Amino acid sequence: MRARNLATALPIAFEAGALAPANDSYCEVTVGGLNTACLSRDGLARMMLQDCLDARTTPARHPKLVFASNGHAIALAARDEAFRFVFEQADIIHADGQAAVFASRLLTSTPIPERSATTDFIHDAAAVAARHGLRFFLLGATEEANAEAARVLAQTYPGLQIVGRRHGYFSRDEEDELCDEINLTLPDVLWVGLSVPREYEFAVRNKTRLNAGWLVTCGGCFNFVTGAYKRAPQWLQAIGMEWLFRLAREPKRLFWRYAVTNPLAIFLLLTRTKTVQTAR
Repeated sequence: MRARNLATALPIAFEAGALAPANDSYCEVTVGGLNTACLSRDGLARMMLQDCLDARTTPARHPKLVFASNGHAIALAARDEAFRFVFEQADIIHADGQAAVFASRLLTSTPIPERSATTDFIHDAAAVAARHGLRFFLLGATEEANAEAARVLAQTYPGLQIVGRRHGYFSRDEEDELCDEINLTLPDVLWVGLSVPREYEFAVRNKTRLNAGWLVTCGGCFNFVTGAYKRAPQWLQAIGMEWLFRLAREPKRLFWRYAVTNPLAIFLLLTRTKTVQTAR
């Protein structure tokens, strides 16, 4: 597998000493039945930068679709053939859940280096984007949450260009106009937080209408950025029990989801995780 040093591949205007070299390829493992990228958070951010800079030189730059694998997605993909088909249209599936990392370490020869939770990755991505001039568009959540997330990100990462944003309350009939609106802002990274499965369906349905480097599905990420949703303590995240913290905070909304999906996800992680000879 041939590697390429990102520092030599970037235009001089985008070079920065804080950015480590990146490879132009990576391997995947099957985790819970889904082919998942063996990328660290840093590696994922560097892949984003390289792809977005490359996309700027392509006239019809349809975005790479970047989806997040966790217990909920793994269970839904096993139970719902239509959802699985949509989810597998992703160009990159990254390990949003710690359990996926644990399973890859236990059952594959090329484990995933670390969890890349979208709620963490949006900050990694914003830091890289601010340093290298990438442009963000935020789509999803309520108008209030969307506006506040844009404000917090811009304040936290000076120089970050948020070229557009829109709340997530729109109909399918409005999507053509929405895609035109997004394209006019010339985004490099489009963040789509529309809940599961709507955000994945939107991404696949509109990939060829959109011009960007990456489209990243991000669920309720904007609410975490604003602080409206709280993260679990770090030690709970490290042992893969963040879901328990969320359940304790929202038992009525989340009890049945976790009661149904967690046992199935655990079974799938144990029985459908393996090394595959796949390089991307």
